[in-house]
Amino acid sequence: MNTQRTESRAEYDDAAPAVTVREVIRTFPSGDGGRVRAVDSVNLSFAKGEVTAILGPNGAGKTTLIDMILGLNHPESGSIEVLGTTPKKAAQAGKVGALLQTGGLLLDLTVKETVQIIAALHKNHLPVDEVMATAGLHSIASRTVGKCSGGQQQRLRFALALLPQPELIILDEPTAGMDVAARHEFWDRMRDTAATGTTILFATHYLEEAEQFARRTVLMHSGTVIADGPTDEVRQQAGAAHVTVTWAASPSDIQRLPHVLHHEVRGSTITFRTDHADELARHLLTQTEAHGITVRPASLEEAFMQLTAAQTDKEPTR
Repeated sequence: MNTQRTESRAEYDDAAPAVTVREVIRTFPSGDGGRVRAVDSVNLSFAKGEVTAILGPNGAGKTTLIDMILGLNHPESGSIEVLGTTPKKAAQAGKVGALLQTGGLLLDLTVKETVQIIAALHKNHLPVDEVMATAGLHSIASRTVGKCSGGQQQRLRFALALLPQPELIILDEPTAGMDVAARHEFWDRMRDTAATGTTILFATHYLEEAEQFARRTVLMHSGTVIADGPTDEVRQQAGAAHVTVTWAASPSDIQRLPHVLHHEVRGSTITFRTDHADELARHLLTQTEAHGITVRPASLEEAFMQLTAAQTDKEPTR
């Protein structure tokens, strides 16, 4: 089975993008007789083996874009190519796996029975025991799906997505309903999957997951892409860092400091937000009695908040 899958992978040009989105537009009724553009002239290309987070506030267009890449919805204009063919054909060939926010599971079946039944629907698939091990399901194999927690059901959906040994895995809020420990376990398993060269696209509200796992981040707002690049570079677009010191400073001492955008005092600890961290840290070390200095770059969450807020400010009032 693995040999057959390897041969099908060879049919696809490894140098070509795994997914190409060209000038895609998708609208929906707005409720007042007009239409709203859920996806507005989006152009994106995802390389084979790339791990990308697609982020954005509610209504940004993330889920609509994912649905079109999966072939569950269709662009009104523009085109989408997945692994050298249409989204629908790629999915039918077992080249695409998906873990979505919702998905029907038969509650009376056991976990293992569910995996076995779905495996029988695929012409070529990985061994049932292998995908159950990858998804961490062996300990609950005999449990009925209805008695599984939300996180356990997500792990089951993950196993089902892995069955055809897909070249592309798409995840929409994959850890919704999981506790912190389960989320960490899930992403450990996803790292192992990514290490095989599988292309992974995922949308999440947990920005720390994107920061820790995604090599690339695409930020959407009102149907458009407002930031796209390596996750570290997108994070740096927040334009600031945090410098924390231990210092018994007076208000006038703080007022004389260069490059301070904002500061917060908690006892003898002061945290400065700055757009010139090196210069501020150098000044604190050489010109003041501050000590215990630490410098932390802006988080992806801060970049997310600033970039989306800036985009909202640019939008015309309706």
